[in-house]
Amino acid sequence: MNVLGTELIACSYDPLTGYFRDGCCNTQADDLGSHVICAKMTQEFLEFSKQRGNDLTTAMPHYRFPGLKPGDRWCLCALRWKEAFEAGVAPQVFLESTHKRALDFVSLEWLQSCAAQSPLR
Repeated sequence: MNVLGTELIACSYDPLTGYFRDGCCNTQADDLGSHVICAKMTQEFLEFSKQRGNDLTTAMPHYRFPGLKPGDRWCLCALRWKEAFEAGVAPQVFLESTHKRALDFVSLEWLQSCAAQSPLR
């Protein structure tokens, strides 16, 4: 289920995202980062994340991670998105593709204030 209470839809197949690398922001108990927020990457956010010690732009093939660029959709760690929101650099989110577990970390109102208009097609 997504944060709107409807079926969770895919976030991205290119690049292939998700804790399970299935295109969706699904999660389970051992996903300690709670990679549940489907977001559209921006240069500003990517720089912010790198400054905080998480370089999302460098490919790491052994983790099936291609490295991200502005415009890519990615399942973000909920706490990193929250930190970016509080710093004023949160990327847009796709509500239909954001897992309901995100609400354990951030409010629906925060997510809605950064909502993108179109789901994955």
